[in-house]
Amino acid sequence: MSEDVANKNIKLAKTLLLVAVAMFGFGYALVPLYDVLCEWKWIERDRPDDIKKVPEVAYQIDRNREVTVEFMTTLNESTPMKFRAEKKQLKVHPGEYYTVNFYAENKTDNAMVARAIPSFSPAVISSYFEKIECFCFSEQTFKAKEAKIMPMRFVINPALPEQYKTITLSYTFFDNTEKSVKK
Repeated sequence: MSEDVANKNIKLAKTLLLVAVAMFGFGYALVPLYDVLCEWKWIERDRPDDIKKVPEVAYQIDRNREVTVEFMTTLNESTPMKFRAEKKQLKVHPGEYYTVNFYAENKTDNAMVARAIPSFSPAVISSYFEKIECFCFSEQTFKAKEAKIMPMRFVINPALPEQYKTITLSYTFFDNTEKSVKK
């Protein structure tokens, strides 16, 4: 009977080892798999180098529709700044242009280079949210204790599917001072 238990233990150990190897392999393959899915547009994401300024186009304004745009601001945990939107939300008509100001302040006694990275919820919205002017297009340089008002001008393309009534645009500011100095 002890031989039967030993065989079962060996079989269990082999199964657990196989599961562990499979989990490691899946975790290792996750990043390239995510990149492929993003490439195929199954998952939409904005990369800093993909954020593009679009020209102002004369859209037909859809006065019958109203979309709520919520603005969220966060700081990377190592970014010593203040950062907020002048408005928490704005009701907009697709096709009409709007400008929202954001406030950022360097809280340190040193110059700082920072970058705001946008993200949308739901993610598919990024294809319809067109930025004409945005502080997120490039790194921002702040002098010691400097505060800035930074505008973001946008329009929601009227082709936005009617099912979307609320858009959340979130910006996260990152301190890129170290990276910028090394360039």
